[in-house]
Amino acid sequence: MSLVVTTGAMCMCSFGTTPGNLTSTNNMTVLAEGKPVLVITDAAPMVNISSCGMCSSLANPQVAAATAAAMGVLTPQPCIPATTAWTGGTVLVGGKPCVTLDSKCMCSYAGVINITNPGQTKVIAG
Repeated sequence: MSLVVTTGAMCMCSFGTTPGNLTSTNNMTVLAEGKPVLVITDAAPMVNISSCGMCSSLANPQVAAATAAAMGVLTPQPCIPATTAWTGGTVLVGGKPCVTLDSKCMCSYAGVINITNPGQTKVIAG
């Protein structure tokens, strides 16, 4: 049994400072509690996955440059996710692999994005 993730869900990056919002754009027909369910391809930065506040990863070129300019003092910069796809997605709804509560999305700047609130409470067998 798994909780699928819908538009309005919240996520958090391991290098972020605040939760981000999730929005489905690749699936407008499969709904849970009246909201579109995210599929594993709903991973576009700033479209499907919003900013998680400030980024503190030195793998992020903006953070690395600001930290170097501050003589080595970690200097977080605005989070702009660099993501490609969700992992997990073992639950199929309408034949589409859906993002579930245990799914993760990797950021190219070494962050791991986890679901903190799935946006709904419907449990799907899978």
